[in-house]
Amino acid sequence: MGKNVLGTELQACCFAPKTGFYRDGFCKTGAEDVGTHVVCAVMTEEFLVYTKARGNDLSTPMPQYRFPGLQAGDKWCLCASRWKEAYNEGKASEVILEATHQKALELVDFELLLEHKHAPEGL
Repeated sequence: MGKNVLGTELQACCFAPKTGFYRDGFCKTGAEDVGTHVVCAVMTEEFLVYTKARGNDLSTPMPQYRFPGLQAGDKWCLCASRWKEAYNEGKASEVILEATHQKALELVDFELLLEHKHAPEGL
């Protein structure tokens, strides 16, 4: 399964909607995942607007790809490079570290991810 950015076992990101390059709920990666979809992010309206303006519309449903379209609050495995780009523009979403694959550390400094750590509900 792989390790997360904390060095422990990778946790699931989201099953509804089912995310991940392999659509198995996990932000794991492999040779065929050229986008490196390894950052488990909690969508915000600001991020969704930003990424749509950059040519990656994550909010519009595309039934032909079994993609429901995302809304603020949904969790999704993002390309590490897109998350870092959004960070550089001040638009980065929160990250679930336990569900973010360690491969993200090849593209994003841990400190940046930690700065955007998602606090679980109720804390």
